[in-house]
Amino acid sequence: FEMLHLYKAKATLSDYFDLNRRYCKTTDTLLFADGKVEFDVIPSCWIKGISDQLPQIAFTPIDTLISDIELSAIASFLAIDITKLYSDLERLFGIRITSGEDASELIQQERYKRFNKLIDERFSKEILIDLFSKFESRNDDSIRQIVTNNADIPTIFEYVLGIAWFVISGRKGRVLEFMNLSLEADLLPRTHAQGGNADIEYHYPKTSEYPAHCLLIEATLADSTNQRRMEMEPVSRHLGDYILSTGDENAYCVFVSTYLHRNVISDFCNRKTYQYYGKNDNFVDGLKILPLATAEIKAILQKGIDYNHLYSLFEEAYQNNVNPAEWYEEYIFNQINMN
Repeated sequence: FEMLHLYKAKATLSDYFDLNRRYCKTTDTLLFADGKVEFDVIPSCWIKGISDQLPQIAFTPIDTLISDIELSAIASFLAIDITKLYSDLERLFGIRITSGEDASELIQQERYKRFNKLIDERFSKEILIDLFSKFESRNDDSIRQIVTNNADIPTIFEYVLGIAWFVISGRKGRVLEFMNLSLEADLLPRTHAQGGNADIEYHYPKTSEYPAHCLLIEATLADSTNQRRMEMEPVSRHLGDYILSTGDENAYCVFVSTYLHRNVISDFCNRKTYQYYGKNDNFVDGLKILPLATAEIKAILQKGIDYNHLYSLFEEAYQNNVNPAEWYEEYIFNQINMN
């Protein structure tokens, strides 16, 4: 009898595995990796601090099960003590924690360790190149199998592009904050954030190769007429508003798509002599927008071209005034593929 019910319970868990995992992920506290279920950094530390008291309330009836109440109302030891939490973090990681900033920095460090491990295991350069090919042919089922089935294809495209640019940038910069995406606790994409900003805002500090600047990356899977209608105005607006709001005159934009419409290329080339007006008659005198096809991103990854080289390539392309019909092939396609 016991074995029968055990197997029935296991069979039910197996049947509803995916649904149960989705429900658990909504808490943003659990990680599913390598066949294990683990708590994220802060929840793990908190649970370890009260684990010896949890058996006291296990299997205890409670009338407020369906009510939205504070943890301390369930049991006093469930109340979160920040001082104790910092102390437990110190003991667990061997790092001095005295403030919320220290705890936040620790969490970020742990997230990027997991993110780099995720890239190593699931998003090598070869897999990224293959994914861009699948975006080009719109092999959506294969894309979801490789990445996740918890996000739509345009969101996954932005996520994969963010990873690719992180790799191109030598894995430098806080790309998880730069991507305008909502991520699961396991750092896979969930939803796209609301509009009004670029899809990715990649911040670069000053180096000997370039000044401090922000690179806005706009991504789309729209093609032909839809691309002209949907992207030409928002891309210019996002860049213009960003420069006006931040004063970053070195900011520029890269527009990425699986297909580049010739009129879109022409429009972005001519934005060099375009005045963008914001509120109070403030304006930006010229916008630097570079279109880039996923075919060229695949070549960049394959050839190992880094961002230092790309910045100078983009700057040279921007400064040339060739006919837009010939501009992309001569200054983007040829420069990347013949590198």
